[in-house]
Amino acid sequence: MKILLTGGGTGGHFYPLIAVAQELHTVAKEKKLLNSELYFMSDAPYNKSILFDNGIEFIKVPTGKYRRYFSLLNILDIFKTAYGVVYGFFRVFSVYPDVIFSKGGYASFPALVAGKILGIPIIIHESDTVPGKVSLWAGKFAEKIALSYPEAESYFPAGKVAWTGNPLRKEVTLSIDKKAQEFFDLEDSSPIILVLGGSQGSGIINDALLDALPQLVSKYQIIHQTGTRNIKEVSSTAKLILNDHHIARYKPLEYLSPLDLRVAAGGASLVITRAGSTLFEIAVWGVPAIVIPISSSNGDHQRKNAFAYARTGAAVVIEENNLTSEILLAQIETLMGNVLLRQKMTAAARTFAKLDASRTIAEEIINIALTHER
Repeated sequence: MKILLTGGGTGGHFYPLIAVAQELHTVAKEKKLLNSELYFMSDAPYNKSILFDNGIEFIKVPTGKYRRYFSLLNILDIFKTAYGVVYGFFRVFSVYPDVIFSKGGYASFPALVAGKILGIPIIIHESDTVPGKVSLWAGKFAEKIALSYPEAESYFPAGKVAWTGNPLRKEVTLSIDKKAQEFFDLEDSSPIILVLGGSQGSGIINDALLDALPQLVSKYQIIHQTGTRNIKEVSSTAKLILNDHHIARYKPLEYLSPLDLRVAAGGASLVITRAGSTLFEIAVWGVPAIVIPISSSNGDHQRKNAFAYARTGAAVVIEENNLTSEILLAQIETLMGNVLLRQKMTAAARTFAKLDASRTIAEEIINIALTHER
């Protein structure tokens, strides 16, 4: 049995694929399936060690990228995409998987074209309330379509869709009830606020947080994922602003490992975050959230994700054009000053979370693969 995973080169595509791959191994073992092989086709491996640890063979395929603004690169990428489709067809043909599972994104396009031509069953998963262009196109011929948000159902053909939630890796789903102040070497037992700016960090969130930092550290402790490119600037600015005043209450980190996330989540009273796939981890952790969506996301999906999640009662939303240090600080004070409200938000988050998403998708992939294999 051969299964091809494909998706764009972001953590929002890659990590859900890994979560499903982990469950595919589990289900295959339970069903005593021999010789199950997993492949990942994309323009970059994203994380080679994780692929290796999960027994996934990487297949590199060149892909072009469409930009919504004018750029000569769009013209060049037309030819790159055409070459990638042809190259990808022969690579898929050489493997000839029993099923293709796609998370969408431009890097999944060659595999999906090949799958359609070769008659290979295709399952797609859409993480956002507004599907991307590739997923919208693939939804027309995919056998099954899994969704993270029920709001996306209207974009796809009726009868193919299931609201599964977002697949999450086992290593990030359970928070660790360990004293985070010891793990992160914080100053004391003051309430902890966890700030997540996405895999690349967020300049606008960083700036608002730094402006409010003196007031925040007087009452709270901050664990701040800044992004790799921002860590030096944010760290040096924070030192100047705080001038050794409660400096140990602020921990800027360029990246949070799965263990870091679980410990931080176990100690956090509040999370400040973007509106990508991290929302589903926060929901599983049951931590109240302030969501600040990217204003220029494709199809405005981050803003729609944010409000869809907020409607459950698990979060409040601050839009980028309204974000100031004063508004951020006021919202933090409102939530941190109301224990009952945060308890209700925690309950709402856990109701929204779907812990069986990876398992549900993996079982369907294997059922279709076994049918195709015959």
